[in-house]
Amino acid sequence: MEQADRGEPSGTSRGEPSRCKWCRRVLPPRGVGRPREYCSQSCRQWHWVGRQRAAELQLSESELIVAKDELDRLHDEMYVLACAVDDAERDLPGAHSAAELREILDWLLEAARPLRDRELRPASQR
Repeated sequence: MEQADRGEPSGTSRGEPSRCKWCRRVLPPRGVGRPREYCSQSCRQWHWVGRQRAAELQLSESELIVAKDELDRLHDEMYVLACAVDDAERDLPGAHSAAELREILDWLLEAARPLRDRELRPASQR
């Protein structure tokens, strides 16, 4: 059974930071009281709406519906990152200066940022 199925905030049992159940942002640590599950009221509401819609469509906890254009953008960003990793692996053995290493690192970071900054939103928020 997954953590989300037990109602626990994601990440709490493995020493990882807790994440919002809807947007997956890291939640700030709490000293006392019940652990937070959502970063905002809007995330709580969208999670509820998503659960209601999933029940209507008879989807399980592990199933998800994603718009094709959103999936295509995600695949494109992953392809760019994979190419950057391949480039870095090829260029690293020949890198002899700090400037060359910095250029390789900058290229990797440039390719990774779109994935790091990606936020999946409900279709009605686009």
